[in-house]
Amino acid sequence: MTLDKMTINELSSYLSGREDLSSHEVAILEADQRRGVTALLRRFQRRREELLKESVRLEKMLLEEKILWKQGYKAIAGVDEAGRGPLAGPVTAAAVILPPGRVIEKLNDSKQLSSAMREKLFEQIILDADAYGIGSASREEIDSLNIHKASLLAMQRALEKLRIPPDYILIDGFPLANCNVRQKAIRGGDALSLSIAAASVLAKVSRDKIMSDLHQRFPHYGFDRNMGYGTLEHRQAIIKHGPCPEHRSSFNLIFS
Repeated sequence: MTLDKMTINELSSYLSGREDLSSHEVAILEADQRRGVTALLRRFQRRREELLKESVRLEKMLLEEKILWKQGYKAIAGVDEAGRGPLAGPVTAAAVILPPGRVIEKLNDSKQLSSAMREKLFEQIILDADAYGIGSASREEIDSLNIHKASLLAMQRALEKLRIPPDYILIDGFPLANCNVRQKAIRGGDALSLSIAAASVLAKVSRDKIMSDLHQRFPHYGFDRNMGYGTLEHRQAIIKHGPCPEHRSSFNLIFS
C-alpha cells in the first residue's frame, strides 16, 4: 500500500518504526492534503532532528576516547566522583571501561539527568561496560584527610575494583597521584567524555542509595531528599537537632 492510501493510524504506525524517509516518501506526504498527515510528517521530522542532534552530541563526547583507541589503547577507564560538596555522608567514585565505539543513548553528565533517567542508565551501563568499579571514602576519612584527598582515595578504590586493568585513565577534575597508568585529567569531563559520564552516573546513583539508607537511621535531616547537601531544610535540621555521626565535622556546620 502506498503512503497516500494509508489511513492516519496506519501512517502513524509506519512512521514510528522509521528513522528516515526517502525524498520520494517525503514528497508524497508533503503533497497529501490531510491535516493529520501534515502533523505526522512534522512530528517525524522533529524527532529525526532530535535524533541527529543527540547522535552528534554523543559522537562529540567520544572524541577523547577515539583519539586513544586510534593510538592502540583498548581499556580506557573513565573516572568520576559524587559527593564532594555535601555536609554529610561519604564521597563515592566510579570507574567505567566501555567497549571501543560503544555509544549509550541519553548518557550525559549525571547532573544533567533526572533521577529516573540516571537509574535507567545505571542498569544500561552495568550491562554494556567491559568493566566497572565503585568505591567510597567514609565520613571519617573525609574529616581526617580533607575532601580532596578523600575524593582521590575513592577514585583509586573504584579503579582497583575493575576486573580489567585499564591501560589509560580519563579522570574528571584532578589527576591521581602515584598512579602507574597513563592518565588525563579533564575539568568538566563528565560533560566531555562518555566514559567519564558513565562513571558519574554510577557514582551518583550509588551515593544516592547510601544517603537514602542513612535517612532510615537519621530521618531528621531529609537525607533521602537532599542527599546530604546544605539545603535550607537540612541546615534548619542541624540547628534544631545538632549534627549526627554522618555529618562532616571538617565542614562548616554552624548556622544561625
